[in-house]
This record gives sequence, C-alpha cells and structure tokens, in this order.
Amino acid sequence: MALAIPASAEGCGKLDHDGQSYVICEVDAAAEPRLRLWQDDADGAPLRSFSAVRRTLAGNEALRFAMNAGMFHADYSPVGLLVIDGQERKGIVTAGGGGNFGMLPNGVFCTGGARPFQVIESRAFAEAQPACRLATQSGPMLVIDGALHPRFLVDSDSRYVRNGVGVSPDGQTAWFAISDRPVTFHEFGRLFRDGLGVRDALYFDGSISRLYAPGLNRADFGRSLGPMIGLVDGE
Repeated sequence: MALAIPASAEGCGKLDHDGQSYVICEVDAAAEPRLRLWQDDADGAPLRSFSAVRRTLAGNEALRFAMNAGMFHADYSPVGLLVIDGQERKGIVTAGGGGNFGMLPNGVFCTGGARPFQVIESRAFAEAQPACRLATQSGPMLVIDGALHPRFLVDSDSRYVRNGVGVSPDGQTAWFAISDRPVTFHEFGRLFRDGLGVRDALYFDGSISRLYAPGLNRADFGRSLGPMIGLVDGE
C-alpha cells in the first residue's frame, strides 16, 4: 500500500491505494467553520455548477476545493436531508428503496455538532436528531463502524468514477475523496477503511462525480449538480 496524503491540512493531493488512484482533500477541525454546503442562489434557483458557487463568494474569498455532495432529483433538489448553516432545507429520509441512495444503510455527513465531523447512519440520525451546522444525506454508507457495506462485492463489475467523505475516528479530520478512474464500491470502501483508517464513510455519488481543486489545476465539467460542498479561504 502506497499512501501520498497531502502534506498540509486542507490541501488536495494524490493517494494511491490497491492499484487505484484518488484525489484526497483533507479538512481539519480548525477549518470546519470555513466548510460550506451550497444548493440554491439568493433567488432560490439551483446553483448547479462550481462556477456558480464561485460567483456567490465575497471579493476576498476563494474556493480552495469543492465537489458534489449528495444525490438529487431532476430539479436538482436533494434526495435526502440537507442542512445549511443550521437550517434544515430538506428532511431526513429513512425508507429504503431503489438506487444507491436506497441501499440501506445510508447515512448523513454532519459538521459542527458534538464533534467537528461525523458520518452517522440515517436511522440513528433520525432517532438522535443531533445538531449540525451542515448536513447532507446520501447513500450507501461505504464504511459502517469499521466494516464495509454488506452488499459490496469484491468481484463486482460495476465501475464508476466515485466520490465520498470519511471522518477520522476522533472526528477531528474529514477526508473528501474522488477516484481518478472508475472503481467498484468495494475498492472505494477499502480506500477509506484501509487506506485512510476511517470507521465511518459515506458515498456521495458516481458517474457524475466532479472536483474543483485549483491547487491541482483541476476544474471538472459535465452535467449540472445538486448539493455541493467545499472549503473557502478568506474572511
């Protein structure tokens, strides 16, 4: 196993794991207040792109990185829970169903609560109702209390460019990851569990997965997006 975690916190860098390559963007607890979650503009219209997100920033702010952050409907509204600056924009969904979102257990990425970063299984979240500054629901969970999702197959032939988030066991660090090439769920889950040592990780999406990381000269383009998450520099 060869790891190439970014040398400095909050940076994005390459990581090689089990023959696959990924970009990892690391955010530590001190930077949690600068993490933002975007969905709509000031008029209530979906932002849909990283360029639109950048236009919402103040003149002294810059986007360190951003990626899509959860599944969405045809109108770009989130499929599951979305909390922005403590305000619930869409409620939690606990029912199973078709597609990756409904592949229970799914989960919620929560920041600014009891710990800086948490990934919590959706039904446990609905029961506990923890406070979150930001929260986005997606699915499936990639890693659940140190175990891979039970439906992931080692020999699966379903491969997509995938992205997601995992948190350190102490909740002090979040790692946002996107694969450079199509990978299976099993490979992506192992990245978080074995490569990064996380006990809980959440899948954001596949095939549409995109990253904005100017430090890597990367600004992926493609179809419009729903929720997006990123780190902002500046006051």
